Amino acid sequence: MSIRRRDLLLASLLILAVWQAAAWLIDRPILPTPLAVLFVFWRDLANGELLGHFMVSLWRVMAGTLLAILTAAPAGLALGQSRRFNRFFSPIIYLLYPIPKVVFVPIILLFFGIGDAAKIVIIFLILFFQILVLVRDQAATLRPELIQSVRSLGAGRRALFKYVYLPASLPAILTALRQSVGTAVAVLYIAELFATNKGLGYYIYFEGSTLLDYPAMYAGVVAMSLLGLGMYFTVDRLERWLCPWQYVS
Repeated sequence: MSIRRRDLLLASLLILAVWQAAAWLIDRPILPTPLAVLFVFWRDLANGELLGHFMVSLWRVMAGTLLAILTAAPAGLALGQSRRFNRFFSPIIYLLYPIPKVVFVPIILLFFGIGDAAKIVIIFLILFFQILVLVRDQAATLRPELIQSVRSLGAGRRALFKYVYLPASLPAILTALRQSVGTAVAVLYIAELFATNKGLGYYIYFEGSTLLDYPAMYAGVVAMSLLGLGMYFTVDRLERWLCPWQYVS
């Protein structure tokens, strides 16, 4: 779905107008005006504090995302093309897929400690099952005669992967990423509340709950929103670049 820049700008202005009106009506420190938040946002961005937290969160999300793609995509292709594998693993996926991955946060922290590894594993778990299921379903729809025709031209496993399996699975991978971005960032916020002093989740909680600096807290919320939006729009751009056939009218 293509959205024009003008529509995005109008939507952003509408959100800011509603925020400003709510700040005037409530007239309490817990809801500062957009201008006050913007001032703190640029201040902490310029002095490097907010930027440092942003980069740490970005690294955690990107590492978890890349790890999920590298493991879930091949696994999904294998399950989609092998009835035996799919029959064996489907009950396990059926049981684990619906479980909200946020419930695993305390367990993962126990096993992986308080460093980046725990946060990356949490993001990995969220994206892994989304990508696995969608790629598996997409690979299962590949017609056998299409694969046989490519093989009859002398294509080996590498050529099949490059010209058949990979192009067929890319839309599913990107769809899974698009669907999981919001959840991944939300769980990252929760993960960054535990035993850490880096990341946007920590910044938001510390500024709002400890220092009671509400403009700074909202600046952190804006930064985390920009992180999620940036990932979402990046997936959109990648889809247009990697899957141009989907936009041919």
